[in-house]
Amino acid sequence: MAASLCLFSRCNVLRAAPRLLQLRPPLVTPRRGRKSRADPPAKSKAGRIKEPPPVDPEELVVVKARYREYGAVLGALRAEFKEEVLRKQYEEKVGSLAAERLKHETEEHRMLMAWNDAENARLCKLREERYVREQQEEEQQKWQEAIALEASLHEFRKEREQEILQLQEEAKHFITPENLDQRIEEALDNPKTYNFAIDKEGRVAKRTIVP
Repeated sequence: MAASLCLFSRCNVLRAAPRLLQLRPPLVTPRRGRKSRADPPAKSKAGRIKEPPPVDPEELVVVKARYREYGAVLGALRAEFKEEVLRKQYEEKVGSLAAERLKHETEEHRMLMAWNDAENARLCKLREERYVREQQEEEQQKWQEAIALEASLHEFRKEREQEILQLQEEAKHFITPENLDQRIEEALDNPKTYNFAIDKEGRVAKRTIVP
């Protein structure tokens, strides 16, 4: 009876599990981890005393001997490799390879200096060409500006001369003390009135008669 009830309750929990997960998702991802220091030991291991596995004395002697042999061989290999590296470094610094390396570096330096001189000459030539081109462009610009300034000055002088000629022509009709009497007589002989009206077309429609 108890087994059947347990099985029934487990079936109900399994059926309701998807709905529970949909209603309230877990806040922390479930995972299996280690116990903390404060957790008590399991009941099945409460009275267990852990003892080291038994060791065969003869086997222990053999294993220690083999470990000593392994350490000695590995130390000898390291010393051999270290000696070889130090020998190569010594030969590169003061040995037979040093002269070859010095010769190679000297030749490389000579080639780099030759390339540097050639590059400097090429760039110097380009700079000189650019300087000449800039000078020509500057001279051309100055010449064009001078021509434009001369043209503007010529036009200004021409306009001023035209104004002066126009003023001289208008000055012939100015009233001066010499022609004052003549102008008065002409005004009396030819009276003019500016009291008139014009139509939409600009024609004089009505004029006041001067008595």
